[in-house]
Amino acid sequence: MMKRIDLPTTKEVIRELKPGDMILISGKIFTGRDAVLPKIAELISQDALKENGIDLEGSLMFHTAVSVAGIGPTSSNKLEIEGTMETLSKAGVRMHLGKGKLKPETVKMLAENDSAYLVIPPVTALLKSKTVEIKTVAFDELGMEALHELIVEDVPAIVAAAGGRSIYD
Repeated sequence: MMKRIDLPTTKEVIRELKPGDMILISGKIFTGRDAVLPKIAELISQDALKENGIDLEGSLMFHTAVSVAGIGPTSSNKLEIEGTMETLSKAGVRMHLGKGKLKPETVKMLAENDSAYLVIPPVTALLKSKTVEIKTVAFDELGMEALHELIVEDVPAIVAAAGGRSIYD
C-alpha cells in the first residue's frame, strides 16, 4: 500500500515511516547535489537562509541536477552530499531523496533529527512527467546544479532509512 505525503511535511509524519514503505510525494521539493549543497550548508551556518528566500522547514531535498535531458537521482553517498545531510536536517529538511547506501552513522543521525532517506530508481522520464513546475531558487551561476524548486505530483519513492534503520542492513 502506498502512503501519500504532501510537502511540506512534519516530524510526526517522518516518525511513522519505516524502511521499505512505498510512498507518493506531492508538493514543493528542492533539488541539490555536489556543487550547491555545501553552499546551502554555508548559508545555514551563517543563518542566512531566510534572507536568501529559502525555507527548508518540512522540505524534501532531492539529490539531482535539473537539465533539459531530465531529472534523475545522483548517488547520495558522495562526500559533498552525505556530508551536508546533518546540517540540512537540523535546518528543517525532513526527507532526503537520492540513490545508494548511506553510512550507518548517517542513518542514525537522520533518526535523531526526525529526517528520513528515500530512494528512487533512475527513471528520468517518469520524474519529468511528475514535475509540474521548475524554478531556480539560488546559485543560478551553477546552471543545472543550482538550487531548484520543483512542484511535483505523486512521485514514487521507497523509504530507505528511517527510525535509525536502513533497508541496506
